[in-house]
Amino acid sequence: MAFEFTDANFQEAALDSDQVAVVDFWAEWCGPCKMIGPVIEELATDLEGKVVIGKMNVDSNQSIPMKYGVRSIPTILILKGGEVVDKHVGVTSKQALLDKINAHV
Repeated sequence: MAFEFTDANFQEAALDSDQVAVVDFWAEWCGPCKMIGPVIEELATDLEGKVVIGKMNVDSNQSIPMKYGVRSIPTILILKGGEVVDKHVGVTSKQALLDKINAHV
């Protein structure tokens, strides 16, 4: 199951993590977000223990999306060592996202 990132836990769970962190910025009303949601859940299960994969609801958490300039959703950030190392905006395939993640693991 995908981790739930919030403004409150983002520093510890994503930036300070010793693992690569993948953050899916989404909202309940967003159609494309619902399309990529199952992909995020599958990857969270497949990569459990290797990568922290989770979602951040932009309606309930506004500070972090603003800090990272998230203007369109879904936006997926890949972070390593507290820095954004890759970014994807929009829907993508599981394999394409896995390839992006594996490039940083």
